[in-house]
Amino acid sequence: MQFLDQAKIFVSSGAGGDGSVSFRREKFVEYGGPDGGDGGRGADVVFEAKEGIGTLIDFRYTQHFRGQRGGHGMGRNRTGASGDTLTIKVPVGTEILADDEERTLLADLTRPGQRVVLLRGGDGGKGNDHYKSSTNRAPRQFQPGFPGNEMWVWLRLKLLADVGLLGAPNAGKSTFINAVSNAGAKVGAYPFTTLKPQLGVISHKGRELVAADIPGLIAGAADGVGIGDRFLGHIERCRVLLHLIDASQPGPVEAWRTVREELDAYGAGLADKPEVLALTKADLVSPQGLAAKKRALEAASGVPVLVFSAATRAGLDAVLDSLIEIAGREADDPLAASRAWAPL
Repeated sequence: MQFLDQAKIFVSSGAGGDGSVSFRREKFVEYGGPDGGDGGRGADVVFEAKEGIGTLIDFRYTQHFRGQRGGHGMGRNRTGASGDTLTIKVPVGTEILADDEERTLLADLTRPGQRVVLLRGGDGGKGNDHYKSSTNRAPRQFQPGFPGNEMWVWLRLKLLADVGLLGAPNAGKSTFINAVSNAGAKVGAYPFTTLKPQLGVISHKGRELVAADIPGLIAGAADGVGIGDRFLGHIERCRVLLHLIDASQPGPVEAWRTVREELDAYGAGLADKPEVLALTKADLVSPQGLAAKKRALEAASGVPVLVFSAATRAGLDAVLDSLIEIAGREADDPLAASRAWAPL
C-alpha cells in the first residue's frame, strides 16, 4: 500500500429540503386548510478516526465529498427526510486544517472512534402550513431549504507512537526497528533507504512500545529540504526520541548536532522531548575507536551515550530498558499525558 501523509479535499454538507405548498383535499371537508410540511435537514459532514487505516492514499483519487440534500416537505404536514450523514473515515492521528495561509487546525483525531462534525447540513424550509393566519387562510408561500456549507481542507497524518527514531540517513534506524519489532522496514547500504515512515511494535520485558522510524534527516530538513518537515511531523506526538548515530562513520558529534539543530528549527516541542542517544553499528568499530567516539559524543551532548549493535544484538537490552523507563515515566506525568496520544 502506498503511503501518503497529506491530502487536500473538498467537503460540502447537504442543503435543506424546500417546504411544501399543499392543501387538504378530503371528501366532506369543504375548506381544507394548508398542510404543507417542512423540508428535511441536509446531511452533516463528519470525520471519524478509524483503526486499520495507515495512509491517506484514498484521498488522492477521491477529492470531492458532498453531503445529501434533505427531502422536500410533503402534504399532510409530512416533513421531508433528512440527508444521511456523510462520514469520512481517516487514520488515527489525522489533523484537519483549513485551507488558509495559516493552515488553521480545525480538528485533531487522536483516538480510535473519535468523531467530529466539521460541517452542519442546512436546515429545511418551512411549508405553507406555517404561514396561515386569520387573514390568509390559503397561503401559497413556502420557505426554500437553507444551503449547506462547503470548504477545502487539508488532511495531515501524524503517526502515533511511543518512540520516534531519529538520525542521519543510513544511521541504522531501520536495522534497529527490524531487530526489535515486526516492522519489516527496508534496509540497504545506501542513504535514504527509508522513504516513508514505518511503525513497529516493540515487546520487551512484558511491555509494548510503538516505534516510528522516519527517513533520515539532513541539514535544512526543518525548512522542507528532503520534505524533512513532513517527516518531523510524524514524531511530534512521541514520548521519547531515540537518536541513533552511526559509529562506523567519522564525525559523530557533527551528525548529532545536525539533527539537533533541525529539531530546534522545527519547533513544536521536539527539542524538549526526552532523548536516548546511542551509537549504532558497534560491531564495525574497534573497541578503542568506539570508546573515543562515545567520550566525544558525551562531552558534546552532556548526556550518557549507549552503544549497541543491531546485527549482533549486543547492547540492545540496555537501549530498550531506557526507552521503556522514559516512555512509562512520561505516560505517568499529567503534563506529558496531556501531550501524548494514549497511555502505554
